[in-house]
Amino acid sequence: MGTTRTAIVTGASRGIGRQIAIQLAQSSVNVIVNYASSKEKADEVVHLIQTAGGEATAIHADISKVSEVERLFAETIKQYGAVDILINNAGTMNMATLDQVTEEAFDQHIALNVKGTYFACQQAMEHMQEGGTIINFSTSVSGAMLPGYSLYGATKGAVEQLTRQLAKEFGPKGITINSIAPGQVATDLFLNGKSEELVNSYRRMNAFGRLGEPEDIANAVELLISDKARWITGQTIRVNGGFN
Repeated sequence: MGTTRTAIVTGASRGIGRQIAIQLAQSSVNVIVNYASSKEKADEVVHLIQTAGGEATAIHADISKVSEVERLFAETIKQYGAVDILINNAGTMNMATLDQVTEEAFDQHIALNVKGTYFACQQAMEHMQEGGTIINFSTSVSGAMLPGYSLYGATKGAVEQLTRQLAKEFGPKGITINSIAPGQVATDLFLNGKSEELVNSYRRMNAFGRLGEPEDIANAVELLISDKARWITGQTIRVNGGFN
């Protein structure tokens, strides 16, 4: 693609989103570093990108609120004139068994993981350039049966279905939409509150005996936004090192 593209990366101030933003910028993509609460970390990502010669802007928006999703797109278009790539990375994950899940936690997970992704896709339908790319985020946990993941897994199952169901709606505009389902990745979100024994047990669940790194996921994103992936849409790609 000859012209510079613009990407919105939600939840880009840390973890997987941070790495995706950095790698997209290295590929000459203008990057919107979206954040909900970590302004300092978002500004740090922007600084890293700009220092390396890339282009990035931090925009605050709570993805669980439709009005803020709309503003995120409006500000992006005002800044760069277009949206070509949407990475719906923002999400929340709290491990809890069924008896521990509260209504508040349930509503929070639905609002951010499902509602936020859905209405960001709606904005993409209205504003995204023809030939654009949408990547939603699921989880490889949805293919396993692990205690404590019922709420998180349920929301990500919904993400996989909306990805599949929207593929033919986006098709006439030449827009691809896929989900990436990471396995266990060594981020603060994943490691928080887990014992070393538990983390080691997750390492043994994949073919390589290690946790994934944010770069492993960002590399898959780079593939899916490339011209070589234009025939891939409506799919969920398990990027998990053979996790089972």
